[in-house]
Amino acid sequence: MPDKNVLLMVKNVSKEFPVKKNKLYAVSDVSFSVSRGETLGLVGESGCGKSTLAKMIAGSLPVSTGSITLDGVDYTGLSAREFRKFRRNIQMVFQDPLSSFSPRMRIGTYLCEPRINYDHISRQEAMEEAGVLLEKVGLPVEFLNRYPHELSGGQLQRVAIARAIAINPKLLICDEATGALDVSIQNVIAKLLVDLVEEKNIGCIFIGHDLALVRSVTQHIAIMYLGRIVEYLDSETLEEKCMHPYTRALLEAIFDVYCDQNEDIKLLTGEPPSPLVVHKGCPFAQRCERCRNECLENRPELAEAGPNHLVACFNPL
Repeated sequence: MPDKNVLLMVKNVSKEFPVKKNKLYAVSDVSFSVSRGETLGLVGESGCGKSTLAKMIAGSLPVSTGSITLDGVDYTGLSAREFRKFRRNIQMVFQDPLSSFSPRMRIGTYLCEPRINYDHISRQEAMEEAGVLLEKVGLPVEFLNRYPHELSGGQLQRVAIARAIAINPKLLICDEATGALDVSIQNVIAKLLVDLVEEKNIGCIFIGHDLALVRSVTQHIAIMYLGRIVEYLDSETLEEKCMHPYTRALLEAIFDVYCDQNEDIKLLTGEPPSPLVVHKGCPFAQRCERCRNECLENRPELAEAGPNHLVACFNPL
C-alpha cells in the first residue's frame, strides 16, 4: 500500500529540449519523494537541472517522460483548465523577489490577488488576511500600502513567501530563495521557511548552491549532477556518511570561519560534460580521482547504501 504520509512522488522524470538536430538532456530519469512536513534539498552546480526539475514539478514546464504525483493525483496529464484549479496546490518562491512584483502594485494588492482569484472572497476580507500574513512572516501591517521599491530584498522575499502560502498550498518550491540575500538575512528567511513547513504540515523543496545552508533547513538532500541524482541521504548525516566523490567535493568547498588559513583549498577541477551528448560511462568520471575502467564503460545507477541512503557510484568513498 502507498505511504499516506508521502505528499509528492516524482518517478522517472526526464526533460529533453530540441537543439537544432540534437537533443539537450536537461533532466534524466529522476525519482524521489517528499513527505508532509518534510523539506528536501536539491543541490548541484549551475546547469545540473535543478531549476528545470522545479519548473516541471510546478507545472510550468511539461515533462518529456515520467510522472509527478501530488497527494495521489498525477497532474502531468491534466488539461489546461483542470491544471488551473490544481495549480494552487503548488507555489514557488524565486531567487529575485523584485522580478515577480509589479512596480505599480501595492504590497496589499499583491497579497490579495491569489485569494480573490481562487476563492472569490471580497477584497476587504482578502486585505484583512493579507495583514495577518504579513505579521506571520514578521512584517508590520503598514507594509500593505507600500510599493515594492520601498522594501529591502529580505522584506520583499518575506512578502513573496507570504503570497505563496496565502492559498494554503500543499507543496512549496524555493528556487534559490535566499541566494540574492545577505548571509544574515538568509538565515532569517531559512528559519521562517522551516517554521512554516512545520506549522502547516506541507512539503517543501529547497534548491540551492550553499550546501551548508541547505543542510541546516532540510531533512533529506538529493545531490544532482548533469541532470541526474547521484546521491540521496539524510541531511544530518551528510558530512559523515556521504559516499559520492562529487558530494565530498561540494562539502570541501564549504568555508568554515574557524578553518586553518594555511590549509590548501581543494578545488574540483574540470567542467561537466555537454548535456547534448549521451555519455557512455559515468558523467563525473573525467573529474573524479577514483575513476576506474568500469566508470568509463558503464553508467552507475542509484543503489541502496544504507537507511535512507542511495548513491550512484562504482567506487564510493
